[in-house]
This record gives sequence, C-alpha cells and structure tokens, in this order.
Amino acid sequence: MTTQEEILRHKIIAILRGCDPANVLAIAGALYDGGVRLLEITLNSPGALEAIAAVAKNFGDRMIIGAGTVLTEDEVRAAVGAGARFILSPALDIELIRVTKALGVVSVPGAFTATEILAAWRGGADIVKVFPASVGPAYFRDIRGPLPQIPLMPTGGVTLDTINEFKKVGAVAFGVGSALVSSAQGVSEVELEVLKGRAKAFVEAVG
Repeated sequence: MTTQEEILRHKIIAILRGCDPANVLAIAGALYDGGVRLLEITLNSPGALEAIAAVAKNFGDRMIIGAGTVLTEDEVRAAVGAGARFILSPALDIELIRVTKALGVVSVPGAFTATEILAAWRGGADIVKVFPASVGPAYFRDIRGPLPQIPLMPTGGVTLDTINEFKKVGAVAFGVGSALVSSAQGVSEVELEVLKGRAKAFVEAVG
C-alpha cells in the first residue's frame, strides 16, 4: 500500500507540535495503541528531525511518519532523509511540492482559497490541506462544491465535535492537533491512557 493510500485509509493524522523530544516515542506509542497510524511532527518542534528518525526506526511501517510546518526545500530534504514519508506545509509553495514529489514522498501543502487549492492541485499536490479549517465545515462544503475532484484535508479546528461534519462534506483525511495531543502532553501511565482513549475516540469517529 502506498503512503497516500495509507493516509486515505487511516484518515487521522495526529499532529505533534512542541512536544518534549524525550516524550515523543511514548506519545506515539499511546496514539498507536488508540488506533492512530499516521503521525506528523512539525519541524518547529525541538529536536524534530531526531524525533522523526526515532519514530521511523521504532515503528517502521506500523506508523507512517510525516513532517509538518515545512517551509524550505532544504527542510524537505532533511525531513525525508530522517524518514518522513509525507510532507505538510502551512501554505502553498509550488517549488516545495516539486521537490517533495521528486523525492518520492507525498505532498500535502496548505491552502485556503479556491484559487490556492486549485493551484496546489495543478502544481502536483497529492492532498491539499485546507488550513485553517477553524472556519468550519460549511466553508469546506462550499469549497468542495466546485472542486470535488481534489482530495481535501481540514486541519486546524478539527475536533470530536466537528469531525463528523467535515467527513459528511467530503474530507478525505483530518489533521488533528491540540484536540488530540498538546505540547504539554505528559507521559505518566494515567496521561498516556487518557491520550490512548482520545485517539480511539477520533479513530472511531471516522469509522
């Protein structure tokens, strides 16, 4: 199964931003135990590349690791070298899409307007991240209307209360950050069990 097929199958991408690098493997383990199979580590997190490499090494194909908040071509190359199999950006940069695709990994650029989304798709994006999605499912539905052929993933504002509405209006995957795991996530037995439960709830919400 390709990385893109894995994303479309599992749908929930857990976003780790600002987590203590020493806690990343334990957090990833709790997410995995809750059913999450897709993990994004943002490059503006401490020790991000090392964390990506550690997750890739320890989980192998059991969990697909991606790099988020990627802003430069050098960051794309470094992230892929560390083991990232998909690259996410907060904004549209056609050159980043091209470099990502040339390296054989999945490109998920961020876009917001219909113009940006179409440009990202025409530029080679595999999935377009609608960011920020905190405007709600109604906006997402309106965007999907004229652009049904483009696979869209809401990120920023996806919660247990909104995820089903996003699913109903055609989202193919979901980037979930602080509603699932925060930068202050602890790794005590109790905290990890709570995280596992939240992960399970999100996974069950998308069927």
